[in-house]
Parts: sequence; C-alpha cells; structure tokens
Amino acid sequence: MLSLQCNLSRHNKPNMVPWSSPATTTASITAIIAILLLLPATTSQAQILKSEEHVYGPFNSSYVYGNLNTIFSVIPSATINQGALQITPDSAGNITYQNNSGRIFYKKPFKLWDDRYAALASFNTSFLINVYRVNNGTPGEGIAFVIAPSESLPPNSYGQYLGLTNAATDGNRTNNLVAVELDTVKQDFDPDDNHIGLNINSVRSNVSVSLSKLGIQISPNGTVFHVIWVDYDGERKVIDVYIADQDDKDAPIVAKPKKPVLSSSLDLKSLVNQESYFGFSASTGITYQLNCVLRWNISITVFPENKSNKDWNAITIGLCVGVPLVLIGIGVLVYLLVKKKKASSSDPQIMGTLKSLPGTPKEFRYQELKKATNNFDAKNKLGQGGYGVVYKGILPNDKLEVAVKMFSRDKMKSTDDFLSELSIINRLRHRHLVRLLGWCHKNGTLLLVYEYMPNGSLDNHIFCKEGSTIETTLSWHLRYKVISGVAYALNYLHNEYDQKVIHRDLKASNIMLDSDFNARLGDFGLARAIENEKTSYAELEGVHGTMGYIAPECFHTGKATRESDVYGFGAVLLEVVCGLRPWTKIEAYQLLIDWVWYLHREKRILEAVDPRLENNYVIEEAERILKLGLACSHPIASERPKMQAIVQIISGSVPVPHVPPFKPSFVWPALDFGIFDSEITATSTSEYSAFNTQSSSGHVGLSHV
Repeated sequence: MLSLQCNLSRHNKPNMVPWSSPATTTASITAIIAILLLLPATTSQAQILKSEEHVYGPFNSSYVYGNLNTIFSVIPSATINQGALQITPDSAGNITYQNNSGRIFYKKPFKLWDDRYAALASFNTSFLINVYRVNNGTPGEGIAFVIAPSESLPPNSYGQYLGLTNAATDGNRTNNLVAVELDTVKQDFDPDDNHIGLNINSVRSNVSVSLSKLGIQISPNGTVFHVIWVDYDGERKVIDVYIADQDDKDAPIVAKPKKPVLSSSLDLKSLVNQESYFGFSASTGITYQLNCVLRWNISITVFPENKSNKDWNAITIGLCVGVPLVLIGIGVLVYLLVKKKKASSSDPQIMGTLKSLPGTPKEFRYQELKKATNNFDAKNKLGQGGYGVVYKGILPNDKLEVAVKMFSRDKMKSTDDFLSELSIINRLRHRHLVRLLGWCHKNGTLLLVYEYMPNGSLDNHIFCKEGSTIETTLSWHLRYKVISGVAYALNYLHNEYDQKVIHRDLKASNIMLDSDFNARLGDFGLARAIENEKTSYAELEGVHGTMGYIAPECFHTGKATRESDVYGFGAVLLEVVCGLRPWTKIEAYQLLIDWVWYLHREKRILEAVDPRLENNYVIEEAERILKLGLACSHPIASERPKMQAIVQIISGSVPVPHVPPFKPSFVWPALDFGIFDSEITATSTSEYSAFNTQSSSGHVGLSHV
C-alpha cells in the first residue's frame, strides 16, 4: 500500500556557470576567444564543462517523461508498479517476498572521465526512498545506489548480496562497481543492522557508519521516508553521503544536512568503467522488506564529444582569420539572447507544458511584477503556505490590483508545484473560482498572477485573527452565501468541467471573498484532474491536505476522490457554522465533528451555532447546514452525498439525508469498493491515529511505500 511524501530538494549542479549580465557575458566570451587565439591548437580543447540534469518521479500516470520503460532498465524481480521503482517487488503476481533481488538502472550509461580534460565527472544524486517492514516483521536485507559496468543482475544475488554480487564474485576486482548501501541485516562483517556503507566490488563495506546513533532507522515500523544525497567531487576525488528523515508530509522538504554521515576518498577512474550505469539494487532473504524509490534526481558533468586535432586546428585558424567578424557576431548574439531571455522562459519543461495548454496564459515581465509588489515587500504579503508566499501588487498600466504567488520551495519542487497549479487553474472558468491572470518565470523565480480578492480569505472573517483589521465576525447571511458559492464551485469541478477535478485542500483559508463577499475557491496547488473513467487520484507524495479536513479513507488508500473532497467540504460547513476549527477540543471531545454529532444525538444541534452570531441566524438554515456537514463527514465514503445533491440541499429544494444519531464507525477495508481503484495505498499510522480509529490488517500483497 502506498503512502508517499515525495518532496525532494534539487541540488547544486557541479561545475555549472550561472547566467550573468550582458556586459559580463560579452567580456567573458571575448576573454575565451583571446585565450583560444594565444594557445596552441592542441590545448584549445580545454572547454568549460557543463552539466546535465535528470529528474524522475513521481512515477505515476501523470509522469511527464512518458513511458518509464524507455527510460529505465528494469531487471526482475524489480518492477515499476504502484507508483514507485520497486527494487524488490510486493507480492503482486504471486511473487514471494523472500529471497528476491532486483535492479533498476537509468538506461543510458554516463561517461565518468575524459583524458582530454584530465578530469573526472562530478555528480550529485538524490533520491527519496521508503523501506517498509511488511506486517511490522523483521526487515531484510537492504537497498543500494550503484555505479556498475552493466545493467545485468548477478545470479543468486539475494540475501546478503543486495543484488550487487554473489558468493562466487564478491570481492572480485573485475566487478567494477561502487555502491552506497543501506543495510538492515547484520552480517559478521557489519557494525549493526541499521547502517550505511560504501562498497567497492563487494558487500563488505570499505567504510560503514551506524545510523542508530543519529536517530535514523532505515526500516522502522510504520511508514517513514528518507532522503539520501550522494555527492561526488571529481576534482577532489571525494564522495559524501547525507541522509535525513522526511516524515512530515505537509512541511517543506527537509534541508540537506550540513555534515555528511559518510565521507571518503574515492578515485572512480581506478575502480569503475569509463562508461558506467547509475541505478539501484536490492535484495531480500529469509526476512524481507519492500524497497521502493519514489523520486530520483541526477546532476552530472557532461564531456563534449570527441574532436580531432585537425578539427581543432581548423577552428583555431578560423578564429584567427575571422576575429573581427566573430566579435561582431558575438555582440549581436549576446544582445539577442538577453532580449530573448527577457521575453520568455528558457526552461524547456515549463515552455513545453505551456505550449500544451489550451490557450497559453499571459506572460508577465518580472520587472513589472517586482515593481507592482514594491520588490516583493513583506508589507504587501497576503499570506504564506507550504508552497510559497502571496503578495499584493498593483499594475499601474492596467490600474489593476493582483495577487502574485511566488513559489518558494526548492527548485525541483517549485517547478512541479508551478506546473501542476498552472495546468489546472488555466483551464477552469467559473464565477466562484479565483481567476488566473498569467505567469512569470525568470532566473529560477516562478510566479503566478491571480485577480486580487479585496476581502481576503473566509477564515479571517470567521475567526477575526489577531493583528487583523477585521473586528466583526461574518454575518449569517454572508456565511450562507459563501457556503452556497463554494458548493457551486465544487460541483463545477466534480461534474460540470470536461475533466473531473479534485481540489484536495478544501478549508476556510482557501476560500477567498471578492468585494461583494462572493466566495471564490482558490489555491489549486494540490488540485488534480483525474483521467476519464477513473475515480481517484493517487500521488507518490502521499496524502495531501490539512489535518481535520482529510477523509479517513485517504490514510489507507493514499488517494483523493470526489468523496474525499466532500468530506473536506463537510469540515468547512461545520467550521463556518460553529466558528471553530475542525480540530478544536471542546467539552470531552477531541474533534469538532464528534461534539456536533453528540449535540445532534441529544437533539441540541443548534447549540453548535457560533455564539458570536447572537441568535441572528435562520434556524432552519443553520440546522440544515449542520446536518449536511455531518452527512458530508460520514466516515464511510460511499454514504456521503454527491455534490449535485449538496447544491440542492443548500438551496432548500431537497431535504438533508438521514444522519444517524451516533457517529458510524470507520471500517476498513470498506464494504463498498466501487469508489476506489484497484491500486490501494497506505500511510503512516501516526497520521491516521489522529482520527482515533482502528483499521483492519490483512493487506498482504500491497506495496507499503
């Protein structure tokens, strides 16, 4: 079962030259030409080395790189399944957990050194893994990041051999492999059963470090994610390995630790093939675990293709003869490049997504937005969340107030967040949705521009936060108006738009209010469109949203559905009517919903109405919305009303469905599987425990990622 938090930092690229100003660029190019003219032809091959970057994951149906099997070599018993690189598989397909080994490699080998430059490639790679104990059993055996001469899997490499070697080949110099292992079984040569090691041609680590003293458990009970960074400096010939737990799915990605857990001298040229493969291997033995990779990022030095001395001599002569023309051409080229860079984004992933959108949204100039927000002054900050900061801006030319969202997570995640939100919100048109005006991308800064909502967010008006200029809570009339508007917006997303869209983050702070206090549903950073004939959306990053608004089944399936959106809407209904957060502890109850259900059972449900309204509300409407909130919050997803019915209930044309006096128990597996796909996923028990519910076991054969 999958329950993934797949955020990953994008790391510094080795030997990368940043974009500089036109004057600096021209001077640099002129200096390079001068050096080329003065040096002999044989030394003119010393070019500036560049890097290429490969970013993979999440490995699901929305994956932008196409067919995963064309990118990776998957050597059984490894699989790409359940949204992850399963280096050792789950039991799907009658494959036993025990005595397995597998490999998954990037299909194209990397060139790790070039004698023309007397240089070793530098690389950074990072990956998010989940090593899961099946049924909380004893873990075994381990997973490794591998640099190998071929993709093939040695026979009989299960058990202690981690898919790297076997009893006959372990320790052979001809293996030509280097690996960073995460080992969960203690052999005679291991320090313990929870360590990280640097392996050269053998499973006996040259350097190993116990992780227990650092408070890190590779394969604990429950679901925990780890981010591993492997950095190799080809100039210093040093490898550094870092590791950190990633256990809070809603927080930004953990920072890369300042100090590596393992650091060692390593001359790859003397150990591996010049053309080598990067990938993962893993194994199980009598004891077993699920070894899954959820995201993978590689940044590595790229050497230019070979050029003969004759070619380089010709280039040098050509430069000597045509220097004046070259300089003029360089000047023109720099001008055009700078102009083009100012005019549009150079990021191919972003531009490719924009071109695929139906009607490319407007591109704003960075300087225009910078000026509009007074250089993104903190005084203009409207709000801040896990994905970034929103600023108020004024576009003087259009005399238009805007809200500018700046994505502030690490580069890789910000790009994913930006493209996900842009691709969804660009296509939506509804009077109760916040409207996208355009976008901007410059020098790694990603911005989305929305229409400005002068009355801010609903929660400010319900709770009148400290420091806010709002002193009086929202009237009942306006609360009911807002509830109705959000229902129309959600019904549009679920049923009226040509694709089903799931918002996944319904809460009062994501409901904006225009100048007339009309509701505008916003923050589509987590929203996803689901494919035709599908009923749910699963993301490798696991259960997204905010505690108190997340449906209980999501913690077992790891999937968002229209029914889970309805659950979030139910939490909003109770929040708006009661004037209390969903997680409010009141009387003997830990959650608002349990208290309201108790009042419903005691036939005192109107006592839940926000006392600040001072009885200035419509009794019939208040009772209707409170009961609807309970119906939407039903623990069993299939029992919740659909959005079409909810719109009619709010309007008063259809009665509220029967709400039982006692809150029904949450049962898993659910009796009605119709709303779920066959791919079932799970999450951390610590997250699920917030609901004070009990889940059944018996999910053998499902990936706990």
